[in-house]
Amino acid sequence: MDRLCGSGELGSKFWDSNLSVYTNTPDLTPCFQNSLLAWIPCIYLWAALPCYLFYLRHHKLGYIVLSRLSRLKTALGVLLWCISWVDLFYSFHGLIHGSSPAPVFFITPLVVGITMLLATLLIQYERLRGVQSSGVLIIFWLLGVACAIIPFRSKILSAVAEGKISDPFRFTTFYIYFALLLSALILSCFKEKPPLFSPVDVDPNPCPESSAGFFSRLTFWWFTKLAILGYRRPLEERDLWSLSEEDCSHKVVQRLLEAWQKQKNQVSGPQAATDEQKVPSEDDVLLRAQPKSKKLSFLWALVRTFTSSLLMGACFKLIQDLLSFINPQLLSILIRFISDPTAPTWWGFLLAGLMFMSSMMQILILHQYFHCIFVMALRVRTAIIGVIYRKALVITNSAKRKSTVGEMVNLMSVDAQRFMDVSPFINLLWSVPLQVILAIYFLWQILGPSALAGVAVIILLIPLNGAVSIKMRTYQVQQMKFKDSRIKLMSEILNGIKVLKLYAWEPSFLGQVEGIRQGELQLLRKGAYLQAISTFIWVCTPFLVTLVTLGVYVCVDENNVLDAEKAFVSVSLFNILKNPLNMLPQLISGLTQAMLSL
Repeated sequence: MDRLCGSGELGSKFWDSNLSVYTNTPDLTPCFQNSLLAWIPCIYLWAALPCYLFYLRHHKLGYIVLSRLSRLKTALGVLLWCISWVDLFYSFHGLIHGSSPAPVFFITPLVVGITMLLATLLIQYERLRGVQSSGVLIIFWLLGVACAIIPFRSKILSAVAEGKISDPFRFTTFYIYFALLLSALILSCFKEKPPLFSPVDVDPNPCPESSAGFFSRLTFWWFTKLAILGYRRPLEERDLWSLSEEDCSHKVVQRLLEAWQKQKNQVSGPQAATDEQKVPSEDDVLLRAQPKSKKLSFLWALVRTFTSSLLMGACFKLIQDLLSFINPQLLSILIRFISDPTAPTWWGFLLAGLMFMSSMMQILILHQYFHCIFVMALRVRTAIIGVIYRKALVITNSAKRKSTVGEMVNLMSVDAQRFMDVSPFINLLWSVPLQVILAIYFLWQILGPSALAGVAVIILLIPLNGAVSIKMRTYQVQQMKFKDSRIKLMSEILNGIKVLKLYAWEPSFLGQVEGIRQGELQLLRKGAYLQAISTFIWVCTPFLVTLVTLGVYVCVDENNVLDAEKAFVSVSLFNILKNPLNMLPQLISGLTQAMLSL
């Protein structure tokens, strides 16, 4: 990187610790400001572009008429592109006249100019696809403004210190660029009008989420109006919004049916077509290997239907998990800063600000994850109920003898609900191991091999919890059998209630129902005891792991001193482990019930 700034006015240094870290008035080198700092928004936009274009291609909501807001956004994008090219031509002008500017003065305006042209084209493409508020571009403009604030301050301080402006042309173009960038950010916060031919105009009480802007979605501001109304008076049915199009049953059920039909075609279609076209000879029959029979999987159909929601939820969860490990590292640096009296004061303010920003980002992303995953869970339940209901309408008479109405209702009410209950925990299958591995890695950096004592406690408790879950699964299988037999018996009683009343058989049948129910209650009681034992074990696990790890660390060597940094950072890392380990029993229980329902 030093070669980019090796000649001209910037000198040869990309990074200078004495200028940026070990001083009471920190600043970044001009080389750093004009290279990496200016490239960060460009790198973000080009990295997000493929996924965003794929999303826009598959989500067309109509097109938006070219409004004043859209014209202003486009004009600002064109002006920013022009400013970048003016800087580039000025560098070439200096090169022609023998001033030999640094290579960074050619590369950065070129990269920024192409990126600004891309952002301008993206504004118009979003308009044609019906996007009212673009989160991708808002983040791009926000990053651009945030990265330009440092040069904004640096140029003013430099001019005041030197008493003159060293490069008036670039000084002027930068502040014009900053003003345009800030204007583009402000304009991007305003949403466009609804696209043409959209259902918003037809619906009397549409859900505001579908037309909400980026910041409104991020902070759930679109829900505020209903919350205030509910605070003032009890909500009524007419106050509730209509379902958004993506959540309606006719959309969700159709998607699951299409995925199920596609799977059926993949399993039976190619083989059947080959058998019809070719009549095999005797040698073929004897020598050919038998094809493996593929089985239909309803679970795979569900996964294919809700792949996008699962991936989006997984991305949110991954970012949130990684952010949760930033605060312990910042806490460690903060404790070291407090114990060092020679450290500059601004370090403490910077660390406190970073901890606050990290926590805020973690909260925002976590609640976006919860919103995404709970909406997906609701759609899963809707799709399962709809598919079972449609199947129940076309079922044959022979199948009706095997499956009673009570069993079908049980599938739609109980089993579909179990899928909804387990969906929010499904990402814990990979999130818990990831958090455990990261926590152990950071604990190893602090406590060394003593961290393995805590790992040993976790490993020893896993088989115990596994045995409990296997026993719970057995009880739930028996409970399902009791439930099915009870529903069948109740269905028969209700169908023949006249005969029961005529012959006074009520006590006999009441005894049979109560006998089944007693067996069911006994299994429920045993399952509740096991659930309590499992939960107690995992609630105690973080405390036991902390106690054993720190105890081993102190006892294993006399030189091991448990100071403030090691104690607080270790406890914060163990606290991160607390939530996933506490959720693990619910995940195991939910998966067990969902597999039975499947």
